[in-house]
Amino acid sequence: MVDPAALDDETITLDALEDEVRPDDRVDDERHDEENRLKPEYVRDVRAALEAGDKGAVYDLVEPLHPADIADLIELVNTDDRETFAAAITDLMSPEVVAELNDHVRELMMEALTPEDVATITEQLETDDAVQLLEDLDEDDQKAIIAELEPETQAAVESALSYPEETAGRLMNRHTMAVPEHMTVGDLIDYLRIEGDLTHDFFEVFVVDSSHHPVGTCALNWILTTPRSVKLTDVMKRDQTLIPVTMDQEEVALMFQKYALISAAVVDDSGRLVGQMTVDDIVHIISEEAGEDALLLSGAGDGDINEPIREAYSSRVRWLVANLGTAVVASAIIAFFGAAIEELVALAVLMPIVASIGGNAGTQTMAVAVRAIATNQLTRANTWRIVWRELRVAVLNGATIAVLIGIAAALLFSPEMGAVIALAMIINIAVAGLAGVLVPVAFERLDQDPALASSVFVTMITDSMGFFAFLGLAVAAGLAPL
Repeated sequence: MVDPAALDDETITLDALEDEVRPDDRVDDERHDEENRLKPEYVRDVRAALEAGDKGAVYDLVEPLHPADIADLIELVNTDDRETFAAAITDLMSPEVVAELNDHVRELMMEALTPEDVATITEQLETDDAVQLLEDLDEDDQKAIIAELEPETQAAVESALSYPEETAGRLMNRHTMAVPEHMTVGDLIDYLRIEGDLTHDFFEVFVVDSSHHPVGTCALNWILTTPRSVKLTDVMKRDQTLIPVTMDQEEVALMFQKYALISAAVVDDSGRLVGQMTVDDIVHIISEEAGEDALLLSGAGDGDINEPIREAYSSRVRWLVANLGTAVVASAIIAFFGAAIEELVALAVLMPIVASIGGNAGTQTMAVAVRAIATNQLTRANTWRIVWRELRVAVLNGATIAVLIGIAAALLFSPEMGAVIALAMIINIAVAGLAGVLVPVAFERLDQDPALASSVFVTMITDSMGFFAFLGLAVAAGLAPL
């Protein structure tokens, strides 16, 4: 057992804590607004000091900030001033700041530093943060930086980079608290006090067998409330959730959500414990995936305001070109019924309404379908049930809108026109409901992201069908010639 008296020299008193003032502890309302954002006037002061070349003033302004706020400030200063800003704050440019930076900004900052400087920062980061720092750099820059790392860090980083992007192997923390199953609770407590590496956060202790396969977990509250003589095998939780090292990050996030996990063991192909995922990692993943899906639906690429203009142009323009092609299809249908439109102006007045309402209906259904696929609520097992459900919802919506627009068109033009647009509206909204489900499902079946610009194709279907149904029904009803 450990003598509590032996810990006296290392006990931190409240007085010592009061004397040690860290940026993390400071509450500074002068620099933040009510939503905890840096105030515009404060940012202007920093910019003015930079433009004046007063590095001392810049340092004094920035020094009280939390690392996350410093990262925000770097992104808020002008692009051309960022390198000068980093040089002005010197030691404040900590690994914690670098880890909080936007990907594009961080990449530019790393390119401005020497491999030795980047290696120094990397050494102080958790493995997952270190990998995130290096993975977007050029291969030659990666090798130069990795060569400067300590052997242990070098091996961990190279191992992580060997896994595909956005998998558990890339994102996991390799620092785990793992102990053999023959220990008692007392043995574990003594081990944690004397030999355990407590500089890294952990929420549970993993119990492993002689082959380093996880066989159970012990939550910290169990350890602290269980008699010392009790064996770990008698109190550990055996039905733990194990994450394969190659599992996609989105699937990892779904597992944490489904099973309400705080942390989970990551295992390699042979079932050996190689790391852990914790809930703080999952928060980042959920935020990243949600933003990514929203941007893919619109074809906006990364959608990052720090993304270089050339890359933003390249990622967006290809979908605009695709959208141009789909718009031509709708225009061709309008041209086919050109004589009817010339003969009856009411068709030109009303047909945008049919297409617009159909497009909105399709977007609603598509958003529901993409979310359902992303959260595993829509799978191969229930696809057709969901399609049938969304079709019934669409028909009900179509009938409601059809009654409203039909009455309006009958009063403004003629009863026949009211009937035509009402029927066209029902048809188009029903088609929109089908397209809103089937397009994302088709992407998923093709092993593509269901959010991948589905809106472009759904809009094409609803516009084309809306024009065709309305104009075709008008011609069929004898309201206008073909």
